[in-house]
Amino acid sequence: MSDKRALPQSIDETQALLAGADYVADRSLATVLFLSLKMKRPLFLEGEAGVGKTEIAKVLASALGRKLIRLQCYEGLDVSSAVYEWNYAAQMIEIRMDEASGVTDRDAMERNVFSERYLIRRPVLEALSGAPGAAPVFLIDELDRTDEAFEAFLLEILSDYQVTVPEIGTIKAAEPPIVIVTTNRTREIHDALKRRCLYHGFDYPTAARELEIVHRKVPQANARLSAEVVAFVQKLRGLDLFKAPGVAETIDWAGALTELDKVALDPETVSDTIGVLLKYQDDIARISSGEGRKILDEVKASLAAA
Repeated sequence: MSDKRALPQSIDETQALLAGADYVADRSLATVLFLSLKMKRPLFLEGEAGVGKTEIAKVLASALGRKLIRLQCYEGLDVSSAVYEWNYAAQMIEIRMDEASGVTDRDAMERNVFSERYLIRRPVLEALSGAPGAAPVFLIDELDRTDEAFEAFLLEILSDYQVTVPEIGTIKAAEPPIVIVTTNRTREIHDALKRRCLYHGFDYPTAARELEIVHRKVPQANARLSAEVVAFVQKLRGLDLFKAPGVAETIDWAGALTELDKVALDPETVSDTIGVLLKYQDDIARISSGEGRKILDEVKASLAAA
């Protein structure tokens, strides 16, 4: 982890901070991120998968020299997986050692085994353990995958930045972590949680912004190839696909084509590599059946006329 850096003091500094880590952010995103840092409020990022929501937390942690703690959400996520649990095996060994050595004070034995020494800190508790001036970046990723019960529990955490461990007491953050919450919109998140956050909705980038992202992330890619890749992906998103490609897939495709020493798109290359871009067979079959060639012809004509 790099040396800790001061938080940005303006929107321009925030945008420059992201740009320095090759993250191309528009003014509205830089503004809400700056306000989130300044006001110490969680930032709620909503949008399709692959548009750069998770990357914000990674870039922020790297640029600020802070530890990144990620809570990957999933159906059935519970407190023991997200917050803390006890090291039961080590506790049992300690109890048996106490009994073997003749310890009979049950209260003392209980205090010993239910101490910090045997507490396993999961992401939530770890995120609350940062020192002043060194609070980590806490990424709560894909919150929409959890159930409403866990969402309600998380609401309490984000309100007071503390958690109660019955055997020890309340553990409160010396300084609130920098919280980034993401959701892919597979279900609605309750308004009560959203109210505690600043909000930014992600959409697919414009062609110009996406091309800049490709130039930054795949600088070795041929300029013509990059332009054709972005134009092709932009047109794909206009189709009624099961899952339109995100920016992450655009970067992957440009990188894969560069590895194949391609300097431009052609029908055979598109057909051979479309699995890098699309992840569902019905979508791949549709593009491979002739629609991909039509889109490619439109891309070639459009760029030639530009």
